[in-house]
Amino acid sequence: MPPAPRGSIVDPQVAGFLDAAAQRPTGLIIEGEAGIGKTTVWLALVDQAAADGFRVLSARVGQAESVMAFAALADLLADVDPGVFAGLPPLQRLALDRVLLRAGDDGPVTDHRVVAAAFLAVVHVLAQAGPVVVAIDDIQWMDASSRAAVTFAARRLQGRFGLLATERCHPGDGTTTTWLTLSRPDGIHRSAVRPLDSAALHALISERMGRTFSRPTVLRITEISGGNPFFALELARAIGEGQHVAAVTDHALPPTLTEVVRAHIGSLDDRMREFLLSVACLADARVDVLVDANGTSRDEVIDLIERAEAAGVLTLHGNKVRFTHPLLASGVYADAASPARRAMHRRLASAVALPEVRARHLALASATGTGEIFTALDAAADSARSRGAPAAAAELVDLAIGLGGDTALRRLKSAENHFLAGNVTRAGELLANMPPGEPEIVRALVASLLATVLMYQNEHSDAVELLRGAVDDAAGNVAVLIQVLLRLSFALNNIGEPDDARRHGRDAVKLAEELGVPAIVSPALAWSVYIDFQNGRGLDQRALRRALECYDSAFDVPIIFRAPLVQALTLSWTGRLQQAHEQFTELRVVCAERGAESDMMAIAGFLAMNHIWRGRFAEAAAEATDAVERAEQLGGDDVLIIPLTVRAVVSSFLGHEDDARTDAGRVVAATRGRSASHIADWPGMALCFLEGSLGRHREALAALDMSFLDEPGLTTEIAYGWHLPDVIEAMVAVGRLDEAERLTAALERNGVEHDRGWMRAVGARCRAVVLAAAGQVAAAEEAAHRALAEHDRLPMPFERARTQLVLGQLQRRLRQKQLAATILTEALQTFEQLGTPLWARRARAELARAVVAPSDDLTALTPSERRVAEMAASGATNKNIAAEMFISTKTVEHNLTRVYRKLGITSRAELGRRMDRQSAD
Repeated sequence: MPPAPRGSIVDPQVAGFLDAAAQRPTGLIIEGEAGIGKTTVWLALVDQAAADGFRVLSARVGQAESVMAFAALADLLADVDPGVFAGLPPLQRLALDRVLLRAGDDGPVTDHRVVAAAFLAVVHVLAQAGPVVVAIDDIQWMDASSRAAVTFAARRLQGRFGLLATERCHPGDGTTTTWLTLSRPDGIHRSAVRPLDSAALHALISERMGRTFSRPTVLRITEISGGNPFFALELARAIGEGQHVAAVTDHALPPTLTEVVRAHIGSLDDRMREFLLSVACLADARVDVLVDANGTSRDEVIDLIERAEAAGVLTLHGNKVRFTHPLLASGVYADAASPARRAMHRRLASAVALPEVRARHLALASATGTGEIFTALDAAADSARSRGAPAAAAELVDLAIGLGGDTALRRLKSAENHFLAGNVTRAGELLANMPPGEPEIVRALVASLLATVLMYQNEHSDAVELLRGAVDDAAGNVAVLIQVLLRLSFALNNIGEPDDARRHGRDAVKLAEELGVPAIVSPALAWSVYIDFQNGRGLDQRALRRALECYDSAFDVPIIFRAPLVQALTLSWTGRLQQAHEQFTELRVVCAERGAESDMMAIAGFLAMNHIWRGRFAEAAAEATDAVERAEQLGGDDVLIIPLTVRAVVSSFLGHEDDARTDAGRVVAATRGRSASHIADWPGMALCFLEGSLGRHREALAALDMSFLDEPGLTTEIAYGWHLPDVIEAMVAVGRLDEAERLTAALERNGVEHDRGWMRAVGARCRAVVLAAAGQVAAAEEAAHRALAEHDRLPMPFERARTQLVLGQLQRRLRQKQLAATILTEALQTFEQLGTPLWARRARAELARAVVAPSDDLTALTPSERRVAEMAASGATNKNIAAEMFISTKTVEHNLTRVYRKLGITSRAELGRRMDRQSAD
């Protein structure tokens, strides 16, 4: 980095930025007031980064460009080798081609999420060859679409990556860090550019102006400018060229930066000021556009540019014209009279080709809207949306509304674009203030979108009321009615009204089949399969197959209505856990390519539960953490509810008691007072499991909302009933045997009816617990053995170990201490391998009760036990021993069990060796 000017102080964060970025994600925001020299520092760092081997993606943003979708992102990508784009997935490549205006609307839909994911992929590819710096000058003017893409990428980049930006603001008042974060929470630093002292300003003025001034003049310039180098240079220019240096000490200099800029502009002739106004009005001021806008020849435009360069106002880079400083651009625009500005925008509307830019110029050329202007703005909004820029589309529609084109359809379109861009609050405000008397179909569309906004905010009850009214309004349009019915079914299911939810879901399927559009049939069928399964009505394989056959990945519906996700969920919930894991992983790849963050968050949560059931708790913790991080990046407390719940569940299994209670507590606080849903008591389920793991059975039951016991159709599928075994064990422990019996019977009955391995296994285990509490220990042992047999169908090691723990307890009570010790040892080893310390502690305690000190003394055996032992050691079968001793085979087995326990052995081979050693002695 070049040495700093005399009088300035180099912040250590600036000096160390590149070294830090060469090792880990690092951000630096250079802040300060206009003209203070931020860009000078920024340019020095950019040059140094390139010299140090960084790949630099840079953009210098102007105020006029802030309204042009993806203007900054296009600049960042302008010099990237085409081969990098060629290696991207086709959809991402198409998205960036549209950003760079190399592709039109033909082909599949791309949205802002795909654009963001594609930009991230490009940076990842570049980072394989070396460290990367993304450098943005005047980030406060970056357009909303580019900002979303940069924000998305910055949060996800790992490794050697730097983000360098300048922001115009008073030191400490910048807003960039409120929306821009890195993967490292402490990774972004701010550095304020300090004013220059008189010596530094004297050197700067002498270098730039080619002349020197007296010390009193320099001190006066320093005093007025406050050490601002741009202000100081303009003050120096304001001093007449013909004056002697000694004569300007008391010269009346402009007292503010605004006035000095105005004075500079005012010194130019009318033709030059008109030309500069055309440059100031353009987001992308190129020579050919300026020729058309000014109605003159190319030679005259070049002459004007050269004159402006000599005056220190413009610079020419290739074919692009820029002001030497943004303050000059804003000064030119502000200094022009309103009629002149409107006239220039009218001329520019004919000179530019991009629909978005043309529409904005037309809008700025008139104080009120006209049919031509509204048509242009509507078309431009559609174009921006097709390029994946819903934020820009929303701005264009809002511009039409502000010019007098306030219609229900424009409000609906604006709200939809704001919602897609992530501005849920603004979308809700637009929809909540719709004018009365609109057509029924418009009311239905408004209600459907507003209900979606409310459900995004977890206000499902209010959404239900809106959607109930929308059903009648949508009756005249089958496609809209299907959309309303699906959302109504979803909302009803989330407030605990499954019967109505199923009914509306079936209505949606019927209408979709009649409509005959496969892309609409698929989500209706997928949701119907999901809700039936969720409510204990089994899995409709035929409907799911048809939903998959009709599935169209390009048809934009919420992920819960997508057939591949429903298939992955049902695979997981019916015990085909490895297949489900593979399906979830494939879905995540697709979502990553599309930049679908909320969908990836959901999949991470589902994968976490899948890993729990497969006994992969480290992977489960990683997925749960990923889900929470994605939710935090999406913003808002509501979106955190499910990820935090899943993380609480994982923490409960891992024995992280404080973490589990903290996450569960946050969810309980966030959902307090809201309508119940199938996941509403998941925090309670997690705490029930945690308290049960600690042996605190009353506390386990107290953690739950027990109203589910009164539901007419109890859901026992693992997705929603995984806590039932914990409830049953706690109920038995506190003497609530009748309730435990009812829940156990439901597990057994539904397990047989739907052939669910998990229900059959835990149902038999719970039956063993219930029977043991009733004193039927032998019958309980048989039930536990049945449970173990069912576990052979399940790749669920934790559940198997829990059953082994119950069986070992029962065998100890039956005085089968050696068998108990063996089975409990296996359970302990499993719990230790899985990393579930609370359960390992329980198994260890049970094992201590069951272990019997082995004995070599055969006198410890009764005469009948010794006779059985001798015959068994000689090779006689149990049947032969029984016949010889006139006892039953079962009695022989019991005698051998006692022999094994007393001698501390587990097989006939060991018995033979023990008997031989005793004979030799």
